[in-house]
Amino acid sequence: MDIAYIPSPSHGVVHLGPIPLRGYAFCIIIGVFVAVWLGNKRWIARGGRPGTVADIAVWAVPFGLVGGRLYHVITDYELYFSDGRDWVDAFKVWQGGLGIWGAIALGAVGAWIGCRRRGIPLPAWADALAPGIVFAQAIGRWGNWFNQELYGKATDVPWALHITSATDGRVPGYYHPTFLYESLWCVGVGLLVIWADRRFTLGHGRAFALYVAAYCVGRGWIEYMRVDDAHHILGLRLNDWTAMVVFLLAVIYIVVSARLRPGREEVVEPDGDTPDGDAVALDKKADDKADDKADDKADSKADAEAAETTDTKSDAKKSDAKKPDAKKPDAKKLDAKTDTGSDEPAQSKEPVKPSESVKPSESEESVGSAKGEAESAKKV
Repeated sequence: MDIAYIPSPSHGVVHLGPIPLRGYAFCIIIGVFVAVWLGNKRWIARGGRPGTVADIAVWAVPFGLVGGRLYHVITDYELYFSDGRDWVDAFKVWQGGLGIWGAIALGAVGAWIGCRRRGIPLPAWADALAPGIVFAQAIGRWGNWFNQELYGKATDVPWALHITSATDGRVPGYYHPTFLYESLWCVGVGLLVIWADRRFTLGHGRAFALYVAAYCVGRGWIEYMRVDDAHHILGLRLNDWTAMVVFLLAVIYIVVSARLRPGREEVVEPDGDTPDGDAVALDKKADDKADDKADDKADSKADAEAAETTDTKSDAKKSDAKKPDAKKPDAKKLDAKTDTGSDEPAQSKEPVKPSESVKPSESEESVGSAKGEAESAKKV
């Protein structure tokens, strides 16, 4: 009886002349571009500068690829170093085999180096990139479909994956498409992080920690369905134990970080000269020049207004000087009054005491004596 199923590609590589184009590599590359594109948009929205995410990704991506491959080779060393195996295959990344745990761990080291060179906090950059990373994982999982690997238990569900390859111990048949389950789970985790980041204003690495915790939950039950060879500890696959430990660490980080550093970073990329921040320095210099020009124009305008005000005041003073002073007494009138002696003497500011008698002045005494002499002359 025929059942509905998901077909597997007949081959996972297409040769363009001598150049092999592998589906697994394409999925990884497309995932990286999506992560950088979305991370850049989120970084700018948080106040960062365009291009910063890409500059740091130049460090993070190579470290992540090396870390992912190292984790896979170490945990599945028998595939490369046991009898009948060629250890050179450990370097053939295009054949599949990247451990997400090692990719995130060593990729974080590369990101830390890039962030340190740019002078920005790593947790803020990780928060901006978190949804992009998990979307990149969703795309990258389709590389397992091209390689017909990492499928689950046999099943007859309508969405079963039809495996046709018999290499490396595979048994053709219909299996759970665990690559599809994980891809859909990663899409859900990415949407969850975006929603939670907007709803709760996550910062200081908590959005990234939420991504890690949510991914680990899905990876736990998906890993349990897989049938590929893996090391077991107490009946559980190694990746199950890794998922549980990483989940606990992520939850602890969220709780402790929320208490010690609540809220979100106000500044994620401060202005200033950095080793790789020539563009930032040029922008700042241009802004400073514009400010200087505006200040010079304002100063010139203020000086012109001040000069105009000074000229107006001086003209007013000159006009006032030309007018006769109404308060000043005329000099001729003063001389006439002095000659006739008709004006009364100015009053003293100090009041005159009653006991004191006002003595006649010398001029009045001389006038009196002159009048007496005239009268005595008439009598004679």
